[in-house]
Amino acid sequence: MEAEASSAPRCAILAFPGARAPDRSRTVSADGIRIAVHEWGPIDATPILLVHGAMDFARTFDVFAPLLADAGYRVVSYDQRGHGDSEHADLYSWVADERDLLAVADSVTREPLIAIGHSKGGSLLVHAIQALPHRFTRFVAIDGLPFRNPHADSAVRDKKSMTAPIITHWLDTRRQSPGLARKPGTLEELARRRARMNPRLAHAWLCYLAALGARQDADGWRWKLDPVIGSSGFGPMRARWMTDRLPGFPIPMLAIFGTQREPMGWDATAADLAPYFPPSTQVQVMADTGHFIHIEQPQETAQHILPFLRS
Repeated sequence: MEAEASSAPRCAILAFPGARAPDRSRTVSADGIRIAVHEWGPIDATPILLVHGAMDFARTFDVFAPLLADAGYRVVSYDQRGHGDSEHADLYSWVADERDLLAVADSVTREPLIAIGHSKGGSLLVHAIQALPHRFTRFVAIDGLPFRNPHADSAVRDKKSMTAPIITHWLDTRRQSPGLARKPGTLEELARRRARMNPRLAHAWLCYLAALGARQDADGWRWKLDPVIGSSGFGPMRARWMTDRLPGFPIPMLAIFGTQREPMGWDATAADLAPYFPPSTQVQVMADTGHFIHIEQPQETAQHILPFLRS
């Protein structure tokens, strides 16, 4: 292991080709939780709400967001509660995440706006748009649509998630949360840990990610992510909350899919979801990409999205 560590590429300065820091940063209070918000592009331009996935943060869009901003949009992203520079919470739930999303949207405009979501961010947006279609105009899901077989397999999984051992573990984790801390290390070590979940992403990008998503303590660097997140998930959520209502999805949607499975991701394919899409849905499958499509192929992803937004 020591030999592997010493031969691995070293994390260099805080830079990555094409990455650009936000033009503005601010905070929003969502039910008393401080949410960090970052923006690229002119403040008076047409806004886009950009929502990251689980265990990520807004600055993971540092390459992708500027491409949309340079095309004439005001791109607004935020760190979900417990992620990045947003405040940690006493409890996490799917509905709380959706309320945070809407609080950020309201801080930008009370008019309908464009929304783009990656992974969990896409699923949050599907659910929010289905509930409040008047708040949104167009939606892009970047591998952001969950799918579970709606028959016996799903029923068994849902039943297991409500068993006493699972609930007890979740409550015990919450009880221990004040004393939990993420494992410290160097930026190189944090990048290598992240590579286990993101094996397709370049080491230089993972170093960039670690430098932004971690803080330096006396004993080393730690991810800013609340240590409770990951051990207890992001609260109750069922894929069927979204898929069962997709045939009547109320606004134009572009669904972008990768082709390579990864440890992180929904593992949902365009073929899985095709029976649920309304005829107006546009589908784009990008060859040789994993779950993090907008990081692997930012230019190509933007080139698919921009015509959809302008159509």
